[in-house]
Amino acid sequence: MSATPDIAAQLLFPPNVQYNNARLYTVKFLSACFAGAVAGVLGLENTLGFALFILSTLLTSACIYVKCKGRPGKYVPGGWWELVNPGQDNMFSFVLVWTLFYGIVHVYD
Repeated sequence: MSATPDIAAQLLFPPNVQYNNARLYTVKFLSACFAGAVAGVLGLENTLGFALFILSTLLTSACIYVKCKGRPGKYVPGGWWELVNPGQDNMFSFVLVWTLFYGIVHVYD
């Protein structure tokens, strides 16, 4: 029996979805901050820094995908797209932490 998206959305319990979204946002935020710190400490510039951000986002998404047992649509509305989407806030957090650590480590080089 194939469920349409509307029927599948009705099967999700709203408090659980809200909890899962909050945890997903937290994990993505921490991943972006750690990637920014690594990029800053390593002294990466331009596209290499953003490549590290994309790599960390994909790695985080893959880990969460495995944790969801290959069915992210069961836990998060939007499914795999919601896992891969880095979000604007996380990108800004990455850049902020990246420039902070780059300035701290490489300011007198």
